[in-house]
Amino acid sequence: MPPPAPVPGFCRNCLAARIGRDGRCQACESSRIISHAELFDLSIAHLDCDAFYAAIEKRDDPSLADRPVIVGGGPRGVVSTCCYIARTYGVRSAMPMFKALQACPDAVVIRPNMEKYAAVGREVRNRMEALTPLVEPLSIDEAFLDLSGTARIHGLAPAQTLARLQQEIERDIGVSVSIGLSCNKFLAKIASDLDKPRGFSVIGKGEAVRFLARQPIRLIWGVGEATTARLERDGLSTIGQLQSLDEQTLARRYGEIGLRLARLCRGEDPRPVQPLRQTKSVSSETTFARDMRDPKWLEDRLWELCETLSARMKSKNLAGRVVTLKLKTAGFKTLTRRARLDAPSNLARTAFGATRPLLAAAADGAAFRLIGVGYSDLSPADIDAPQPDLFERPDRKAAAQERAIDAIREKFGMSAIAAGRALRSRND
Repeated sequence: MPPPAPVPGFCRNCLAARIGRDGRCQACESSRIISHAELFDLSIAHLDCDAFYAAIEKRDDPSLADRPVIVGGGPRGVVSTCCYIARTYGVRSAMPMFKALQACPDAVVIRPNMEKYAAVGREVRNRMEALTPLVEPLSIDEAFLDLSGTARIHGLAPAQTLARLQQEIERDIGVSVSIGLSCNKFLAKIASDLDKPRGFSVIGKGEAVRFLARQPIRLIWGVGEATTARLERDGLSTIGQLQSLDEQTLARRYGEIGLRLARLCRGEDPRPVQPLRQTKSVSSETTFARDMRDPKWLEDRLWELCETLSARMKSKNLAGRVVTLKLKTAGFKTLTRRARLDAPSNLARTAFGATRPLLAAAADGAAFRLIGVGYSDLSPADIDAPQPDLFERPDRKAAAQERAIDAIREKFGMSAIAAGRALRSRND
């Protein structure tokens, strides 16, 4: 009986596909080998930056390298992300800050710098788009890629191209990423979480059903706590138990969700990688250290958020026709108020002018713990198009002023120039 054929593999250090019997690379002797029966047949990937915000802060301040780092708001805020050292203490994203500090009192807490993180995110995105036009961003630090047909262009199989990309991002940008490779988006996203940080994991089509069968149902992308609890009440806790039920049964029990579960539990996901994924809204919000009721103070915070919102809209080349004010009361009740503009805008002045009267009507002595503002009903921005006239100055002049401010800030930093209201609020 002939010996079994060797499993395809390559070295993650030098990309050579010469693996010795000892499991090491014959070219560079590295033990960082990835092998899989379908390795050179798969082309759908999910790339996820590792502890992205915290990784950038550690990159920029080497003294933090061996310390637990939490990126998040004040005592009333939540953890945006944390490094892997902090995670060993039980700190997790979205955890209330006071609980995170109880778990890890020696952590270094850093306020988020979204402009910096967005700039690094664009660097990573540019690297992906240099390899394939089929890049579907999910957030600032993760995306799907489809590298079908790129082997002739890059001279490497998609798996090797991804490994080289992983090396280049860490070397040139200074953050690490984890990659999941599979035959579809659902399985690729699961794979990217299997070996963090700096991971490269593969789930093949032939093993998908068997692999999924032993996983908990909550592993399915989009299945939250409520759906998990409902399924568990019905005696379903593993994906394998879902696989034992046919599509008709799941549809009858759970409707549209059941149909989705029937496909995903068997590793079926026909969705293509869509590079033009539509952003539905862009927003900015902040949670206060203590409940606030002073209308003027709230106005100043609103203006600061409008400036942040405007910067995000302009970076995405978007304009919105609807502006939304979000408030959360001391009793955790969320209030939303909306204003529809005459024409799409992305200006801070427009957002502030639309939401200022909404805030005045809502802030009638009530105390609030959070305020936010957002644009929705989005469309591509035309920087030369007239903006809604919510101020005494003409639209075009207001837009030109903001573009001039944007240019100064891009060159010298966000604090280089500020409107009078912002200066006043900083001194309060």
